[in-house]
Amino acid sequence: MSDLVFSLNATMPIFLVIVFGWFLKQIGFFGEEFTKIADKYVFKVALPILLFQDIATADIRKDFDLSFVVFCAVVTTIMFMGVWGLTNLLMKDKSMVGAFSQAAVRGSGAVLGIAFVENIYGNSGMAPLMIVSAIPLYNIFSVIILTFGSRDREADGNLLKTTLKNVVTNPIILGILAGIPFSLLEISIPTIPMKAISNVAATATPIALLSVGAGFEGRKAIAKMKPTIAATAIKLVILPIIILPPAVVMGFRESALIAILIVAGSPTTVTCYIMAKNMGNDEVLTSSIVVLTTVLSSVTLTFWVFVLRSMGCI
Repeated sequence: MSDLVFSLNATMPIFLVIVFGWFLKQIGFFGEEFTKIADKYVFKVALPILLFQDIATADIRKDFDLSFVVFCAVVTTIMFMGVWGLTNLLMKDKSMVGAFSQAAVRGSGAVLGIAFVENIYGNSGMAPLMIVSAIPLYNIFSVIILTFGSRDREADGNLLKTTLKNVVTNPIILGILAGIPFSLLEISIPTIPMKAISNVAATATPIALLSVGAGFEGRKAIAKMKPTIAATAIKLVILPIIILPPAVVMGFRESALIAILIVAGSPTTVTCYIMAKNMGNDEVLTSSIVVLTTVLSSVTLTFWVFVLRSMGCI
């Protein structure tokens, strides 16, 4: 029961903020201009600063484990490339391939990861190392997939050049890269700029969630319920089934295993919606997947924690 309560506490506030954003749109408090400005602000300012803060303040050297880093990187690569490849083969509507592939894989590692591990163990454990190992790849692969899946790709005469440019100039990737030297070299950021950074970073998630809610179009989402359910099943059930057994066999335990669970089975991150919308992909499908995975993850995460505890792994 305590695991269920924890999972509900972790996911339901996120869902409620999304619902609140939808409600404010319905009563006319939010308009189209709000979502455009909010999406742009979160994508180019708040999320990069949030990830910079997470990385810059993490003690990567203290908990460095090469096998864990390699495992997270390899798993992330296999998940993205595997789902993208199968989606390209099996999905008839190619306009949804990019949004579906990203949202079916990309979880809330940065947002939920540290909080989840801290709640169970009282400290961040291996979560910061997981963020460094997986989150940069999340963004690189997402940029590649969304560039190839963009509505504007037909008019792009040099898709490879565009993809490389999108990776190099992606604000979220730049935020992560900027934070790595501060962590590795143990550079302390002075109190005043750190508070300013924290204040801006704190706006990323709530504004992004409000924007998801404001941009959620129920009728259009219902029309895309089949791919939404399929992506949700992949994200919350199929990927953990595939990823967790090898992690256990390789000897990962405690906070390391919980961090891997977050990589494999956490709900689809709100960043998916922001990036899909900013890069010309199907934002309606993405927002629908974000909402459904967020609601159901309280059950599935509780189930996976229960299974791992029953096995004596955490």
